Amino acid sequence: MKRTFDIFASIALLLALSLPLLLLTSLHALQLGRPLFFRQTRAGLGGEPFQIIKFRTMREGAGSDAERLSKWGQFLRSTSLDELPELWNVLKGEMSLVGPRPLPTAYLPRYSAEQARRHDVRPGITGWAQVNGRNGLSWQRQFELDLWYVDQHSFLLDLKILGLTIYTVLRRENISEAGQATRSEFLGNK
Repeated sequence: MKRTFDIFASIALLLALSLPLLLLTSLHALQLGRPLFFRQTRAGLGGEPFQIIKFRTMREGAGSDAERLSKWGQFLRSTSLDELPELWNVLKGEMSLVGPRPLPTAYLPRYSAEQARRHDVRPGITGWAQVNGRNGLSWQRQFELDLWYVDQHSFLLDLKILGLTIYTVLRRENISEAGQATRSEFLGNK
């Protein structure tokens, strides 16, 4: 049932947002130029790699994340508009609307066996950790919330998370980790 909901919801959202997405893409091209999208290999269901697609928020070139993050990129992140292209990942079956956020494949060997269970479900555009602190959470707390979701997930919980996501995005809090332009790298359990 979850996969069917993901397919219909992502198609409906892509259709409903097609004109706003076209406008956003045009503005994005004017602000940051090409490439329009950020692609990165992330770990999906069962730890299988896939290419996540998001609107690019950083300028090309060398420098720290803080130096490369543009004002336009900050706006896209604070409103979560940079995540909209992930609807394509949902439609392809690589992601779900709700689930633990997909993290880089480089993190896979750094997980404990318990933390690796986050890959027992498809990763999501939003998730339990995102509506309970977003990037303001410690890595340990994020994994705890991700695993709670893995153990408790249901259609009703997904609907609750989708509703809470709207509230969370409108509040525009915890977009990045304190003292970071984005979020620090997960280095493992030390």
